[in-house]
Amino acid sequence: MRAIQFTAVNQLALAVVPAPVPAPGEVVVALRAAALNHRDLWIKLGQYAGLKFPCIPGSDGTGVVESVGVGADAAWVGREVIINPSFGWGADARAQGGEFNILGLPRDGTLAEKIAVPAVQLAPKPAHLAWTEAAALPLAGLTAHRALFARARLQPGEKILLSGIGGGVALSALQFATAAGAEVWITSGSEDKIARAMALGAKGGFNYARPGWAKDAAAKAPGLFDVIVDSAGGDGFEALIDLAAPGGRVVFFGATRGNPPVLPMRKVFWRQLSLLGTTMGGPADWTAMLEFVAHHRLKPVVSETFPLARAGDAFALMERGGQFGKIALEI
Repeated sequence: MRAIQFTAVNQLALAVVPAPVPAPGEVVVALRAAALNHRDLWIKLGQYAGLKFPCIPGSDGTGVVESVGVGADAAWVGREVIINPSFGWGADARAQGGEFNILGLPRDGTLAEKIAVPAVQLAPKPAHLAWTEAAALPLAGLTAHRALFARARLQPGEKILLSGIGGGVALSALQFATAAGAEVWITSGSEDKIARAMALGAKGGFNYARPGWAKDAAAKAPGLFDVIVDSAGGDGFEALIDLAAPGGRVVFFGATRGNPPVLPMRKVFWRQLSLLGTTMGGPADWTAMLEFVAHHRLKPVVSETFPLARAGDAFALMERGGQFGKIALEI
């Protein structure tokens, strides 16, 4: 079969590799579409733990079950499915266990014509989604849903600020929070992305590249924000603390700009703030996310679609930050 391989740091190739054979309890999915995540880019650039080469990246995928291994239910054969990329979460819904890992490293991922995965990782593809839309959902949708509802406990009518709109998780969070009846505001370094987010339902946005943006946000959104979702950290994190309402919750799932230089502890305890870490999600989060998407008939935002053979162009688009939404690959 054809697959995208990273053969070394920053070395990508379209390769011919052996087709997967299902182990006991596994199925083979003939993939129809996949999608990229920043995790894939960090692996390509050698900036991720547990690197191995060659490897087939990709956490997001959807397709048709082609065959099953011993012990897997043969009723899956021929069904359109979506793959849960969160493996080995464990029995505790509060946090992942020691066996937790994400599809696409160490296990070969979805940027290939076929993949073998445990049958327990499958769910029926949401019927209202096209292949590329379904491929855009798993990692971003799962991360966003857990952050909003399992961790931040977002309620209808609350005011929420999503930082760094344009990526898959932030856009999923925008769609989910809007559907849940929250008042959504966003930040971006791009005026175009702010305008596009407002067209998707955001009430307003702030350009974090402009000096004084946090004061502008406090003035335009009086009462500050009940929930703030961030994945950047770094120097801008203290501004988010300043924008959290008393009793507010700040939830974060990444630190792309590094650790904050200062954690303003007095502001946190005096205003009764909760700082909540999160990552991906467990089986209950996955089921709840799919039910939420189906109930509200939400469709992930797909920025651009490439054929598998042009995966290099897809990664180049992500590396320069030119996307608004998910980058999909048709297989």
